[in-house]
Amino acid sequence: MIQSLLIANRGEIACRVIRTARRLGIRTIAVYSDVDAQALHVALADQAVHIGAAPVRESYLLGDRIIAAAIDTGAEAIHPGYGFLSENADFAQAVIDAGLIWVGPDPASITAMGLKDAAKTLMADAGVPVTPGYLGDNQDADHLESQAAQIGYPVLIKAVAGGGGKGMRLVEQPADFADALLSCQREAASSFGNAHVLIEKYIQRPRHIEVQIFGDKHGNIVHLFERDCSLQRRHQKVIEEAPAPGMDAQTREALCAAAVRAGKAVDYVGAGTIEFIADASEGLRADRIWFMEMNTRLQVEHPVTEAITGQDLVEWQLRVASGEPLPRRQDELTINGWAMEARLYAEDPAKGFLPSIGRLDAFDLGDSVRVDTGVEQGATISPYYDPMIAKLIAHGDTRDAARTALAEALDRSVVWPLRTNAGFLVRALAHPDFAAGQVDTGLIAREGEALMPAILPSDAALAKASASIGGAGALAGFRLNGAGRRTARVLVDGQPVDVTIGAGGKTLTAAPQARTLVTEHGRSWQVTPWRAASGGAAAAGDGAILAPMPGRIIAVAVAQGDKVTKGQKLITLEAMKMEHGLTAPFDGTVEDMPHAQGAQVQEGTLLVRIVAEDAA
Repeated sequence: MIQSLLIANRGEIACRVIRTARRLGIRTIAVYSDVDAQALHVALADQAVHIGAAPVRESYLLGDRIIAAAIDTGAEAIHPGYGFLSENADFAQAVIDAGLIWVGPDPASITAMGLKDAAKTLMADAGVPVTPGYLGDNQDADHLESQAAQIGYPVLIKAVAGGGGKGMRLVEQPADFADALLSCQREAASSFGNAHVLIEKYIQRPRHIEVQIFGDKHGNIVHLFERDCSLQRRHQKVIEEAPAPGMDAQTREALCAAAVRAGKAVDYVGAGTIEFIADASEGLRADRIWFMEMNTRLQVEHPVTEAITGQDLVEWQLRVASGEPLPRRQDELTINGWAMEARLYAEDPAKGFLPSIGRLDAFDLGDSVRVDTGVEQGATISPYYDPMIAKLIAHGDTRDAARTALAEALDRSVVWPLRTNAGFLVRALAHPDFAAGQVDTGLIAREGEALMPAILPSDAALAKASASIGGAGALAGFRLNGAGRRTARVLVDGQPVDVTIGAGGKTLTAAPQARTLVTEHGRSWQVTPWRAASGGAAAAGDGAILAPMPGRIIAVAVAQGDKVTKGQKLITLEAMKMEHGLTAPFDGTVEDMPHAQGAQVQEGTLLVRIVAEDAA
């Protein structure tokens, strides 16, 4: 067994690998960029090495520095996680050439499956069904357009080197083909350095189904059944589950056998995922499921497979890389119950799912389901990396039990002041079609507005919050737990809201608080008292100075209790590489300054509250 392991990644997946390695007694080495010096994966590892600046091209994509870090720390092996260099055949080969163990497939397998057109040709030769389409080398625009006409609209134009939803265009009418082709080629060239495209028949009601396979260095390959990843937003997976709803035993057997053939065609070693697209217009049928692509790494959604099989796939990776045979034979693998995973992102659904960056002042996902995360309370979400902050995985005897458990965990999740997609996920899980297992990749696009979470807490939640605030104290919170029926005004994240008093609820802190945190349906809000002279909204005339955009406080010119005059500079905020000076709207006294110099703040965050001179 490998004795020391460098994880060439960050965040959630680095923490995930470290946990298994630690259980197996393996010494772990983390790598980190400037902004990740205090990150959770660095704290968890036995040793950590700084590899560069925050941008990924200056740190996590620098293979030479990562290999040097492994050699300098005496690491035997490198685990790439997912993303970054995990599917880079040149990096894999460089690791091997340096005398280190590569925890992943042979570089030749990565190369063989890396280009979509070549991979499809290889799969067709191996007897794996592939989607009807054009895979040729002729990239002349007129030729491609004629191929699209032969295939029949609608069609998908896809970059052969693409992935993650990039380099892909849906074309529904012949008149739109030329513009879509140019757009796709530009994006492909920019993102992947390869403008080559293929054309596929677009499946009208597609489902995304994938099979987890595993191979060892002794010629054994098994599958660990299928996952359904059909709930997607802009080609990005949102909720994954295993097994796939509506999958009968005969179809499963045919699908998984095809996946194993795919692995054998490239002498696959390690964890891999064969992705298929299914035409679900007539239910799941083996003759209407086609190969789409292969991911030559561990997938983000691997925990649902772990949940239904009882296997630790990272442990499998480490044992296989050490030269051991697969831990289980095919006949020793069975499906137990149902599992669902939701990806929790620091993003704001109300603002087009833009990333929400800054400090996690409150972060509590509970312990009712498995939580894989790379952050903790007090961490800062930076703009340099993917904004996924956690994965929540629920397992139950039935699909509905898993779905309900996941929804309840998301509903209770506390994240503040950053926004997340938790409320959106709760609504998606509750959607009648999803609940019934009638899901396809277009569901979110069709039902998007109906899935948007509430902008404000319910009247009952606000009423209980209004009753709980009053005296000075630390940040507290409550979760809604009842109902009930006067009128008060409070500030909800700095915005004035009128509340009807009298609803029931459960307060987590008995003493009155100067501010309280309300969590409901997966979203958290800070509620503070309204004061006629100082408790305003975003308008500076009310005395509440709020951050006009996400940024970092680089200078603080006053302190709590200071007397200030109209126009006096209070705070300087750095945002979008520019400095923004925020000034006093009138003469008064600084009553509240919740953030210090250096703090990263979100748009709408209270920076300073001024009490007018005649009201102080």
